[in-house]
Amino acid sequence: MCATSPDPTKARAQAAEPFDPAGQPGYVTSSALLDERGQLIIEHRGKRYQLRETRNGKLILTS
Repeated sequence: MCATSPDPTKARAQAAEPFDPAGQPGYVTSSALLDERGQLIIEHRGKRYQLRETRNGKLILTS
């Protein structure tokens, strides 16, 4: 039996709250960002960073 994974685009749209002009930051769950391996590559100002979940369930950002 093969389980299907949810559409990550849809999950991200559901997890993100609209921008709050009162100065509150946006909100996204880590499960909406991380893939099935618990990783995400972020490009920021021309440099790539890796966000990943550790075995202990914590997040670590490395360059």
